[in-house]
Amino acid sequence: MITKDTLIGDILDMDRTVAPYFLEMGMHCLGCPSARSETVAQACEVHGVDCDELVAKLNAHMAK
Repeated sequence: MITKDTLIGDILDMDRTVAPYFLEMGMHCLGCPSARSETVAQACEVHGVDCDELVAKLNAHMAK
């Protein structure tokens, strides 16, 4: 299960098909080391995205 504290790199390692969710929020640097080491909460804060909404979308996607 993905939480606000899950690292983006760990999420991408689990399932790369979630990348569009991060791209939609304006996070276009998914390949850079600093992006991969950010938590979902940190990325949402920087990009002005509702963290709870993103976590819900990611978990729904992973449940498929």
